Amino acid sequence: MQNFKESIYNLIVETSTNLPPDVRRAVKRAMERERSGSQSDLALQTIALNIDMAVTNCGPICQDTGMPTFEIKTPVGANQIAMKKEILQAVAEATKAGKLRPNSVDSLTGKNSGDNLGAGTPIVHFEQWEESEIEVKLILKGGGCENKNIQYSLPCELPNLGQADRTMDGIRKCLLHAVWQAQGQGCSIGAIGVAIGGDRTSGYANAKQQLFRTLDDVNPNPELAKLEEYVLETSNKLGIGTMGFGGNATLIGCKVGAYNRLPASFFVTVAYDCWAFRRLGVVLDTSSGAIKRWLYKDDSPVMKMAQHDALPLTGREVKLTTPLSEAQVRSLKVGDVVLLDGTLHMGRDVLHHHLISHDSPVNLDGAALYHCGPVALKGTDGRWTMGAAGPTTSIREEPYQADVIKKFGLRAVIGKGGMGAKTLAAMKDFGAVYLNAIGGAAQYYSKCIEEVEGVDFLEFGVPEAMWHVRVKDFPAIVTMDSHGNSLHADVEKASAAELAKFSQPALA
Repeated sequence: MQNFKESIYNLIVETSTNLPPDVRRAVKRAMERERSGSQSDLALQTIALNIDMAVTNCGPICQDTGMPTFEIKTPVGANQIAMKKEILQAVAEATKAGKLRPNSVDSLTGKNSGDNLGAGTPIVHFEQWEESEIEVKLILKGGGCENKNIQYSLPCELPNLGQADRTMDGIRKCLLHAVWQAQGQGCSIGAIGVAIGGDRTSGYANAKQQLFRTLDDVNPNPELAKLEEYVLETSNKLGIGTMGFGGNATLIGCKVGAYNRLPASFFVTVAYDCWAFRRLGVVLDTSSGAIKRWLYKDDSPVMKMAQHDALPLTGREVKLTTPLSEAQVRSLKVGDVVLLDGTLHMGRDVLHHHLISHDSPVNLDGAALYHCGPVALKGTDGRWTMGAAGPTTSIREEPYQADVIKKFGLRAVIGKGGMGAKTLAAMKDFGAVYLNAIGGAAQYYSKCIEEVEGVDFLEFGVPEAMWHVRVKDFPAIVTMDSHGNSLHADVEKASAAELAKFSQPALA
C-alpha cells in the first residue's frame, strides 16, 4: 500500500489542526448560551479565534497533542505488522514537522523520546471486520483532560450527592460528580465518554471508545439516550462555565455505553475530554492505502467560529510589562483582565521540582512564570519558534509553587485551572497573582510571542524545558489575587451547592 503512510500522516495533521463539524457546532451552541461580557464569554471568544487560527496556520489547536490513539479495522488478510510500522513512521514525521508535540516520556528515567515513539506509544488497536476497506480513526486527547478521567465502584458515597447505588440513579450521580470534579482543570467546556460495567481496565477503554461517537448522535438505547440528555442539560446548570470561570455552558457532550460486568463489580468509568475535541477518521483503499473518504466530516465549508478577527477589548484591561513590582501586583483583583508585555519564562512539572533544590539560570525576581509545554521548532538558522503555546493545568505544581514564589520572588504565575490553598497563601504573603490563560488556545497565544529569547534545561525535553519568550498583549484573567481571593474556590463552592440540588432521584 504505497499511500498508507501518507494517508496516516494527513489524518494526524488534520486531526491536530481542524476540529470536526459536530464539535464546532457544539462550541457554537455553548457560545450562544453564555452571557455576553462575562469571563466565560471572553474565554469562548478566545477559543473561537484559536480554532480559526489553527486551520489557517495548519498548526496544533492545542499544544498538548496528547497520546495518539488509533482504532483500526482491517479486512481479513491485511498486513497489520506492516501497517503499524508505517503508522509509527508517520507519527515520528508529524512530530518532527510540529504537528504533534513530543509527548512520549520514559516513566523510569523521565527522558523524552523526542518523536512520540516508545513503549506503549502511540496506542494502536487493530480489529478485523468483514468489509473490504480499511477504517482508521484517531483521537488526540491531552493530559489535562486525561487527568480528570475518573472511575467509580458502586455503591459509593459522593460529595454533595450522597449515596450512589447500583442503579440508574446511582449512575446519574456519578456522571454529574465527574463533570463537577473536573471544574476548569479539564479545559471545560468538555465532553464525557462513559462506560457502565466492564472491569477496571476495559471500563477506561470502553469509555474512551464512546468519544468516537459524534456529539449530535442519538443513543439507540432509549434509557441511555435519556441519561445522556439529562446529564448534558443538568451539567450546564451547575455554573462551572468555560475554564471554570462560572457560566451557563460547562458540557458539550455526554456519550454512554453499557457493558456486561462481574457480579461482584459495578464500575462506572468516565473519560473526560476538553473543548479541543480532536477526533477524525478515514476510510482507505485496501490496495493503495489512499484516502477514499473522511469520517466525521461533511461536504459543507469549514464553519468560521469567531465573530471578530481579534479579541474585542473593552478598554478596562490592565496593561503590564514584566518584571512586575509588588505594588502593581497588589493593585490587581480577581476578575481583572491583564495584557502582558515583556519576558515570560515557561516551566512546568520537571522545572518546578528542579527549582526547589537548585538555583534558577535566570533572575526570576518580579518575573512571570508561565505553566506551558510548547510545540517548539528549531530552524535552519538555529533560532527557535513556537508553533503552539497554550497553558497547561497548574494544579500539578501545587506541591512546589508556594516555595518557588518565596524563593525566587515571582510576581505572577500563569496557567489554567487554578491552584490550591498553599499557593493562594503564598501569593497573599509575598505579593503574587495567578493569571488564568485560556486552556487549549495554543495558536492564539503563540501569536502573542514575538521572539524566543532562549532556553535552558533542554535536556528535560521540549515540553519540560525552561523557555524564555518575549510577548506582546498576552491576555489572561486574574483568578487568584494577592489578597486571598480565588475565583476557582468560589466557583467550586457555588457549583457544589448547585450539584447538591440534584441529589434526589431524577430519572423515572
